[in-house]
Amino acid sequence: MNFRAVFAIQGLLLIFLGFFMLLPLGFSLYYGDDDLIPLLISAGITLAAGFLLRIRFRFQGELRLKDSFATVSLGWVFAALFGALPFIISGYIPSFTNAFFESMSGFTTTGATILADIEALPHGLLFWRSLTHWLGGMGIIVLSLAILPLIGVGGMQLYKAEIPGPTPDKLTPRIQQTAKSLWGVYVLLSVIEAVLLMGGGMNLFDSLCHTFGTMATGGFSTKTASIAHFRSVYFDSVIIVFMVLAGTNFSLHFHSLKGRISAYWKSEEFRFYLGTVFFFTILMTCANALTFFPNAFESFRHSAFQVVSIATTTGFTTYDFGQWPAVAQLILLVLMFFGGSAGSTGGSIKILRIMILVKQGRAELKKLIHPRAVIPVRVDGRPVQPSVVINILGFIFLYLVIFVTASLIMSLLGLDMVSAFASVAATLGNVGPGLGSVGPAAHYLHVPLIGKWVLAFCMLAGRLEIYTILVLFTREFWK
Repeated sequence: MNFRAVFAIQGLLLIFLGFFMLLPLGFSLYYGDDDLIPLLISAGITLAAGFLLRIRFRFQGELRLKDSFATVSLGWVFAALFGALPFIISGYIPSFTNAFFESMSGFTTTGATILADIEALPHGLLFWRSLTHWLGGMGIIVLSLAILPLIGVGGMQLYKAEIPGPTPDKLTPRIQQTAKSLWGVYVLLSVIEAVLLMGGGMNLFDSLCHTFGTMATGGFSTKTASIAHFRSVYFDSVIIVFMVLAGTNFSLHFHSLKGRISAYWKSEEFRFYLGTVFFFTILMTCANALTFFPNAFESFRHSAFQVVSIATTTGFTTYDFGQWPAVAQLILLVLMFFGGSAGSTGGSIKILRIMILVKQGRAELKKLIHPRAVIPVRVDGRPVQPSVVINILGFIFLYLVIFVTASLIMSLLGLDMVSAFASVAATLGNVGPGLGSVGPAAHYLHVPLIGKWVLAFCMLAGRLEIYTILVLFTREFWK
């Protein structure tokens, strides 16, 4: 492995991170909080580490695939390690394990928190906490691709190793331009949402933080009660719309901005995605209207928000769904395994993989009746290669292996069965709140130390689509 290339890029990422760590200083100064010095020290340490790595390791040329897997995986670990510094140095999260857990949860857009009282944190730390979502949403690696050519490193291998989804779309002939296009769409949608939230009466600080959590499908809020704190149908509606957009393949947004708005409805994956959300929203509304909410509107309002939030792996809440009927909670647990579209900021298995497997299952049933027939699986009219189906089957198998193994570990550590399963499903799927003792009205602080590291690994594995992280543990990788 070319360790010089790997650490040269880590230095670049830390320089990025250090400069972004300076952004919360404005809110710290404005509100007069006590986190100004800790943020400055953290940014200084991160920048110094980044520049030292850049000076010590220099590399010219193209990355190999093996180098890319190591670069991407190590990049997220470095981001979580240095991203934890403001929490530790400020003393608000003095435990290294807890601070790393919170930071990893932020960058992987999971939204699982160890904080029992979120409002107790100063504004600068809260802004940094939400900013980690926004940076991790479209990908800190994709962000860096725009300037990687400046240090002589090609980006296509990194793009393939990091971009969400089973089939990353290359929107333009140059990977550098693709990265800029993706981030351009991401920034534009973020600005629009923030303006709409402020137009409804939310202040600049809260609107930015909740925009970061929405567009990254992360779920960190500045309020312990999450979106329920605002008790606003308007805010609920705006956030629902942008959660749906964040869970949509960003290549469709790119094409629509180029004037090809019909690209949305022409996409079979997008139709399947909306159909899934609509179906489970109606199902959830009926389940809650019959046994929990006093009227149909309240049932629809909270059911729709929660279905979209969990299906897109955002994790915002407008109600403590841990109080809902068992069938409603079961629906949400199932949705934790769905996720958004490929090429979105959502996590979990992804709608495209599920849709292809459904089509493959239907094809197998047809072959039972017509054994000699050739029945290809098609998406948008194009046949899906058998190798893609095999890749998806392998992915889901490994996903379930990690889910079962981690759930057993969490059970051995003392969590009840519901909490053990839900905690792993919520972190592996980058959802955030689970059920039981890790539900929306609770937190992960009580999880044993080993359990937090297991769940942090689940967050990373889920964010990097399983293969990128697990390949590092194979003997063939190190030969």
